[in-house]
Amino acid sequence: MKSMIKNSKHKADTALVIAYQSGHQKAFATLVERWHLQFCKFAYWYVKDADVAKDIAQESWTVIYKKLNTLEQPGKFKSWAISIVNRKAIDWIRAVNREQKKRNSFYDENSGTKIFVEENNDQQHIKSLLKKAIEKLSLDQKIVIQLFYTEEYSLKQISNLLDISVGTVKSRLFHAREKLKSAVQR
Repeated sequence: MKSMIKNSKHKADTALVIAYQSGHQKAFATLVERWHLQFCKFAYWYVKDADVAKDIAQESWTVIYKKLNTLEQPGKFKSWAISIVNRKAIDWIRAVNREQKKRNSFYDENSGTKIFVEENNDQQHIKSLLKKAIEKLSLDQKIVIQLFYTEEYSLKQISNLLDISVGTVKSRLFHAREKLKSAVQR
């Protein structure tokens, strides 16, 4: 029963994307009605702030609106759109982290030199390696890694969210871990 409902939603999304790409502007409004709340919830999992999550969802809709005509596989709307929300949320987190790092630095008033509050160099080196390695992963692998480790979604939840099989989630997670291990062990 659930798979029938999921399949009908998938078909409806596909039909709406095709309709929008054919010039029916109201199809986009229907997509927004269908997905906006889920996008807000998805962004909230990252940022833990409802207002920020709404802003991220809105920014994501702007990108989706501008690029929806270029979506070559309308059946992939859900994963494509969620990846946009995911990227916007990560961008926001990075901006906050940059701001926090700026706050953690201060000027020594006597000498006029900038002093940073830093972590252990080994930890920073490993974090840096991991960040670089994660950036090199495919988008599919990045999303699975972030949902599994950062958001602590279960394999089943990720499967449902991305509309892929649990086996595909496991495979992406395995291959991403292997790439990250080799990057850190160099």
